[in-house]
Amino acid sequence: MSDRQEARGPSARHALWHWATPQAQLLLAARELGPILRFYRAVHGINQTELGTLLGYDKTMVSAMELGKRALNDTTARRHVAERLRIPPHVLGITDPADTDHRAMLQFGQSTVRLAEIARQSGHASEAVAELWPLVARLEARVEDGHTERDVLRLLAEARVGLGVALGNVLPEERLPTAASWTGKSLQIAHYFDDPAFTSQILRMHGNELRKAHLTGAAVHRLQQAVTLAPDDTARAAALPLLARAAGALHDQNLFDTVVRETDRLLERAEHTSLFNPFALHEIRLRGLVSTGRQDIAIRLVDQTPDHVGTGAQWAVIARITCARVRLLGGDHTGAEDSLTAALTEAVRQRLPHQLQRIIRTAADHLPDVRDAAGTALDGIRREMAA
Repeated sequence: MSDRQEARGPSARHALWHWATPQAQLLLAARELGPILRFYRAVHGINQTELGTLLGYDKTMVSAMELGKRALNDTTARRHVAERLRIPPHVLGITDPADTDHRAMLQFGQSTVRLAEIARQSGHASEAVAELWPLVARLEARVEDGHTERDVLRLLAEARVGLGVALGNVLPEERLPTAASWTGKSLQIAHYFDDPAFTSQILRMHGNELRKAHLTGAAVHRLQQAVTLAPDDTARAAALPLLARAAGALHDQNLFDTVVRETDRLLERAEHTSLFNPFALHEIRLRGLVSTGRQDIAIRLVDQTPDHVGTGAQWAVIARITCARVRLLGGDHTGAEDSLTAALTEAVRQRLPHQLQRIIRTAADHLPDVRDAAGTALDGIRREMAA
């Protein structure tokens, strides 16, 4: 890459990311050199002379190639152009061993993202973080080196989101903005894909991490965008419960009630998941009712908790803490202590510092023994993180 392009810094990188756009994919699929060269010049804002300098050809040669009057029949020349433009060699008709390595890397990366999500959902978020860190670093290094193929960028976005969500499980509250920053980085990539389902997915994950970091207004905004872009009931069912949580945290009663009603209607026709199910939605309802000043209704509903079959391991902890808070509001200290003690045991086993902090706040002066035990466990996790 020329000195002039290197000096452009981030803008040059984002220009390269245009290879991920639907328009670029059509050009690459056609495998015609002329349109590819014209597209490259357009997104980088350079003329034929500058492109010739990059490729090592004069302006006349570039013009002839763009017009289809000059072909590159030599394999070495085609490989050279592919490397300088940072496009996969097969686009210019080259079978390259690097393509095989590239496909193997993608398959490995996709498997890593899937397994990390399974680990997180089963209560092993620390293991998910350990798996995703090296993958994200490897993909980011590849992108910084100028390799911005569409499949690499999509995998990087998915890995960053997975890493951010896993960090959101294992970090204490004061460090949760770090988790939100990782999910937010994926939005920089999603812009190029023109894929509403993909963008909706990233928006909802980012919005939820913003809520946990107490950036509630921004969280509601992102989650409303996610719902708007959701292409079907499945995608809406994934976003609506998170929007309900954020609306409750924002103390917006009207929005909370509207979203909960729509979520309830979807329960009858959308497939249930670890988040979208009666158990998780009951917890969201209880917390939102308390946050919007209707604790009397929450107290009446607290003992109507549905079965938690099929929910993620972390949800049992989250729900027990919420139920304990409601029981304390209703004067049921014994029931609250039982709930918090069970939540404490699981939060320690799953290494969930954020949930330990919720236990400390909920127990407060009402249940000092539980509060102190949670504080001791939290201090232990913090010491391990510091080391």
